[in-house]
Amino acid sequence: MLTDDTVRFIREHRRDDVRTLALQARKYPGVDMAAALTQIAGRQAAEEKIPTWAGVEGILYPPHLSMEQCSSEATARYKADIVSRLPRLDSFADLTGGFGIDCSFMARSFRQATCVERQPVLCETASHNFPLLGLGYIRVCNADCLHHLQAMSPVDCLFIDPARRDGRGGKTVAIADCEPDVSQLEDLLTQKSAYTLVKLSPMLDLTLALNDLKHVREAHIVSVAGECKELLLLLGHGAPLAPDDVPIRCVNLLPHAPMQQLTFTRRQERESDCRFAPVVRAYLYEPNASVLKAGAFRSIAHIYKVEKLHPNSHLYTSDHLLPDFPGRKFRVAATCGFGKKEVKDLLADTKRANLTVRNFPSTVADLRRRLKLAEGGDTYLFATTLADERRVMVISEHL
Repeated sequence: MLTDDTVRFIREHRRDDVRTLALQARKYPGVDMAAALTQIAGRQAAEEKIPTWAGVEGILYPPHLSMEQCSSEATARYKADIVSRLPRLDSFADLTGGFGIDCSFMARSFRQATCVERQPVLCETASHNFPLLGLGYIRVCNADCLHHLQAMSPVDCLFIDPARRDGRGGKTVAIADCEPDVSQLEDLLTQKSAYTLVKLSPMLDLTLALNDLKHVREAHIVSVAGECKELLLLLGHGAPLAPDDVPIRCVNLLPHAPMQQLTFTRRQERESDCRFAPVVRAYLYEPNASVLKAGAFRSIAHIYKVEKLHPNSHLYTSDHLLPDFPGRKFRVAATCGFGKKEVKDLLADTKRANLTVRNFPSTVADLRRRLKLAEGGDTYLFATTLADERRVMVISEHL
């Protein structure tokens, strides 16, 4: 519980720098400064990460680590969209509730919801916050997720986000290294729910995950503004799908712009045609992080009718602009080889540029020094290799 003085301090200093405030603690003897700084820092982080929550007066925020690890509003809304399309939406349980972000968005589709969390302080925070968000019907349960799962009655949908750090604080990327191990729980999960949405590390090998779990109906690789954030697997009943036939949806969520998406299967990827470009054409394309993570290199060429520069470059080109291409799009100004005079002529009026290296025997830092270019500006340079093994420099404008 926060005292009136502490609440007033938080309200008056909600936009101030927390490090500066920490140095002024002696000026406010009636304020629980540690609690106040946690709330101020949490709200400031929420304004960018969870703007809907930041706009609600009275919301309490957890310590920094929990804020850092919780989902963003963008990814939580995406998960809510997945479960909202399920055939039955009566009961739901989040087995790893944490701060409650994912639960708060997914639970809105269900008549009954339970948020399970083993840390008492996070349970207390969620119990305080849910009614303020109009979600007072969510039951918060302080329990270990495995014990709760074993004892609970079946529900229509479960959500589980296994911890992805080992006991020494290192990151884990394999299902078996997460806590709990979903591959060992899969049969129990499918007994207790019609569908289970599993959130995993974006670094996890998707092919291994599809082989480890036998009830996967959909896979989603979710990026936000070009950064890969989550791997989501939807488990469900019915005849098992072969790993090669599981639909894989690559999504890039963009602020103030439509979502980029591409759906394919491993079988389609293997069987898709992929043409290679003899030259760089009028437009250049760089797939978003989700497409690259999924390895949809042939599928994207087939679906969008673009040509790939090289089997290992993962850059594409076309004569006409494809505004819906799931990634960054560039208008090509010129292309040259790496002869000294060619490069000098190409970059004669260029003092700064955004430099990308793809399938090229040099680092960005080394090439930037060699070309004597400052970072930034409106020019985008790509150093890459074409299908005939020619090294080229592409100068372009981001669209």
